[in-house]
Amino acid sequence: MINNSEIMSDARESLTGKWPLAIGTFLILILISMGASLIPYAGQIIGMVIAGPLSVGAAFFALKISRDQEAKTDDLFFSFNNNLGNSILAYLLVFVFAFIGFILLIIPGIIVALALSQTWFILAENPSMDSYSAVVKSKDMMNGYKWQYFKIGLRLFLLGILCLFTLGIGFLWLIPYQYVVYAKFYEQVKAANA
Repeated sequence: MINNSEIMSDARESLTGKWPLAIGTFLILILISMGASLIPYAGQIIGMVIAGPLSVGAAFFALKISRDQEAKTDDLFFSFNNNLGNSILAYLLVFVFAFIGFILLIIPGIIVALALSQTWFILAENPSMDSYSAVVKSKDMMNGYKWQYFKIGLRLFLLGILCLFTLGIGFLWLIPYQYVVYAKFYEQVKAANA
């Protein structure tokens, strides 16, 4: 059984000494995403096109931090150099499947989103894997772990509420922490499915 408290503690430990790098990297991610959305007319389309590659890059960066490997801000752009089309298509697939789930009812949409949550980490580790296979692998991996993932997401959401009391400054620490927590979760689920 996966222990969420242990995962969160391990993530904090992995970030020790790497906070400035992690905060700077995720600040760049946020600025790129916001900047793309501000472009008149094409902003929404550009935002959707870069969301997948940036999600895979963020997962790649978080996995390196999680594994105590040398992480660099350039890791954020990993997917732009490694099968860009896959990450774009994966984003569209995840978006469509989750959207269909939300149209049916909110709960099925949440379940689908939880099931497909590992797609970015799978593509970060296997950039040559096609997007549909990554989505299916995520769904299979999360079989029996969706509730666990939901609970860890709820803890992070509550930390997010606390960040509001810091006028949003706390998010500079929470966002990298959240990604590394999810990377640790991915490692645990992957090991359990091996």
